[in-house]
Amino acid sequence: MTGKTITKGAVHAQTSAPENYGLHAGALGPIETLAQSVSATAPTTSASLTIPLVFALAGNATWFVYLVATCVILLVGFCVSRFARLSASPGSLYTYTANALPPVFGVLAAWGLLLAYLATGASVAGGALYYATVLTQQFFHLAPWPIATLALLCAIAGYIAYRDVKLSAEVMLWIETVSVGLIFIVLALLVFHFGFQFDLDQFRLKGAPLSNLGPALVLSIFSFVGFESATTLGAEARDPLRTIPRAVLQCALLAGIFFMLCSYSEVLGFRGEPTRLSDSTSPLHLLAAKAGVSPLGTAIDCGAFVSMFACVLACTTAAARVLMRMARSGLLSPVFERTSPRHRTPAAAILLSGTLMFAATALMSLRHIDGAGMYDLLGSLSVFGFLTAYALVAIALPFAHRALGQRSQLVAAVSIVTVAAILIIVLFDLRSVSDPVHARIPYIYLAYIAAGLLWHTLRRHPRAPQA
Repeated sequence: MTGKTITKGAVHAQTSAPENYGLHAGALGPIETLAQSVSATAPTTSASLTIPLVFALAGNATWFVYLVATCVILLVGFCVSRFARLSASPGSLYTYTANALPPVFGVLAAWGLLLAYLATGASVAGGALYYATVLTQQFFHLAPWPIATLALLCAIAGYIAYRDVKLSAEVMLWIETVSVGLIFIVLALLVFHFGFQFDLDQFRLKGAPLSNLGPALVLSIFSFVGFESATTLGAEARDPLRTIPRAVLQCALLAGIFFMLCSYSEVLGFRGEPTRLSDSTSPLHLLAAKAGVSPLGTAIDCGAFVSMFACVLACTTAAARVLMRMARSGLLSPVFERTSPRHRTPAAAILLSGTLMFAATALMSLRHIDGAGMYDLLGSLSVFGFLTAYALVAIALPFAHRALGQRSQLVAAVSIVTVAAILIIVLFDLRSVSDPVHARIPYIYLAYIAAGLLWHTLRRHPRAPQA
């Protein structure tokens, strides 16, 4: 990475036609670009696994927590979309930060974002293992071999990501469309079966413990992480300076509406049930049975499994592009910058991304951590990486506008509010630690970032050869 700070010329250079980096330039249209962000958020996963966890903390305020989270994410989305109008490259948030702030902040964003995508991919691979176990036990009364299942998931996702970015986007698009469509059908049938009704307890936030709303907000933020991943396709999207900002904001808004609707409906649907929403292993399956369409519940469980696979694919695609951009800046070996002449995808970066995701989950499996535990722990780790990148982009935005001779009070105000909101979320995250394992996660993240900074220093100032 070069040792320069932002200049007006550097920002103007970013607004010109984007370099294709050897990738398939202009391969993805607006819908396929949006599919990258939607798949990275894995909405079906949150409806199945995350909302029950948020309910365990927030109770009747679950929908409200998601409303607050949506507002925070829209603030971040505003900052990201403003940068996406100026720059289009595989490095996404890393590039935005590196072009507007001193080099060390670009390094922080790069390593934070890389960990975020890798940890999220590994997290949902664990979630896919969880649902694979649920389904195989339901149909065959046996459990799959965890390591073999994880290896197969990462290998197939890696192959599709390597084979064709357009194929990858289309696969993710159809998977999420079908999965989300099934959930909407179940929710609509619930209304048809029981009639439309207002749940006053939820609107009044009855019984919601205020002390738990902070930790619940942290969990809800994990539902949104990856919404900005369309920015990693800057060299491959058609008309990227227009398509990508729209995809980022559309994903944030659509995901927020979907999560609020699901949380409200799930809490309402579990009224009178002997099993609490927070204790259910497959809440949408139970709601489908309650609506009189049990087969749809099984279909949604299958959809949740496939949706998590789509998220592994999306994270592999995004992480590989970040690795590629880091290699271009000198943070990593040039081998990760190279693309396949035939498929025009970063083969080495994809291979490393998939291998690291598999290695993390396989190691946890050997330590007898199940799929749900992987989803929880790795997801908690990924949040720190995303929040680091989000905060740095928000800080960098006013500097980028100033370098272009543009001064906006709105941009400055949104930047300050966004950074403040992220800092509050981080404090809530640190205060929400409930066990020794989760308590170590912030220190693991700090050690990782320190290692990344040390690596950057050594590459800039290599040691003299020993005699």
